[in-house]
This record gives sequence, structure tokens and C-alpha cells, in this order.
Amino acid sequence: MQTNSTPILALASVFALGAFGCAGAPKAPFDTLKDSNATAYRLQNYEPPEQAAAPLPGAAPGAIPGLPPEIQQWIQQGAQALPQLIPPGLLPPGLIPGAPTTAAPVAANVPRFHNYRILGQTQVMDPELKEKLAEVLGDDDSFDNASARCAPGTIYPELGLSWSAGPGASNDLLISFSCSQVVSRSFAWPHQATGMKPGTTEELTKIVQKIFPQGS
Repeated sequence: MQTNSTPILALASVFALGAFGCAGAPKAPFDTLKDSNATAYRLQNYEPPEQAAAPLPGAAPGAIPGLPPEIQQWIQQGAQALPQLIPPGLLPPGLIPGAPTTAAPVAANVPRFHNYRILGQTQVMDPELKEKLAEVLGDDDSFDNASARCAPGTIYPELGLSWSAGPGASNDLLISFSCSQVVSRSFAWPHQATGMKPGTTEELTKIVQKIFPQGS
């Protein structure tokens, strides 16, 4: 007896396409980012003491006095791509072209995002940028435990991100290019690792340059 297998094959194709589509979807809560109100923050990754006359213990020769070695390494290896995220007054004048060298006065009630000083903030309005952020941050393959450069419990974030699909709790996270790490501050981190792979850092760098154009 001959059977018509066309409907069965068609149904199987539908299920296969559905499975493929789901596999590429960002993990929660990043799946809500594209359609949410999102705010990006430029953060002071490190607040040096008023007098930093000598390098920190263990710092490499030629290190900038007072800077943690993780930030020092970031500056030497890749911070030139994101001078707009370097806190003003952190570096000597002329060390990195375009980097801010004049520190703004710090008031006692300076605005902060999860205890880090806010240097600037902006609404992320472009749906394509939000979608790209969701794709990068919501993908398991963007992270591995070998990439984080800072000690556990230590992070020097240059960027904060907060979004909410409606009234209620927001989804907040900190992004540290100097630590090559992302840390959640208000939701369960959906991935096994928090260290950004080199490709992840590269993609986020491109996005940040669009969110905070140099000089903004």
C-alpha cells in the first residue's frame, strides 16, 4: 500500500525551521531588550585616591601611578578603541589621543549606577542597536571562563546597561572592557561564563562607538 508522505515531510520541515529559529534567540532576559526602554551609562571604572604617588604593589614597570594592573593592561592593549569610556583625569595628558584628561569635580551626591559614578548616559533608541546588544549578550557562545582578566569579585566597569519592558524591576548589568567581563546586577545570569571572548569585545566595541560617539 502506497502512502503519501508529502504532508509528513512538510510538517517535519515546519518543526525543523521552528527549532532552528528558537536556537538563535537570545536567552532571557535579553530576549526582551529589543522592545524595551534601554539606557546606557558611561561609568567611572576606577576612582583613584586623591594622592596616588606610586604604582600599586605588583604593578609593571612604567605603570601609571595608582592604576590597577587590569586597567593598565587594558589601556596598553586596546583602550585606544574606546577613548570615550576612559574616565576623565585618569590618564596623563597625551597618553591616548582623544581620551579625556580633565577630571570633573566630584560632588558628594554624584549620580551613580550600582555604586559606580555616572559620567554620562543616553537612551538607546535604535532598535537595531538594541537587537545587536541582545544577540551578543544573550548568546552562550559570547562568553567563556578563560577570558575574564580580573580576580573573582573584582570588576572595573566602563559601561552600564539597564532596560525594562514595562513597569517594575529593571534588568541591570555592568560591562568591563578592562576586565573583559560582564556582570548582572538585578537578574540571574543566563550563561555559564561571564568573561567576554575577543570577538564579543570587538562586537560590543562597535556598538558602544555608536551609542557614545567620540566626544559625546
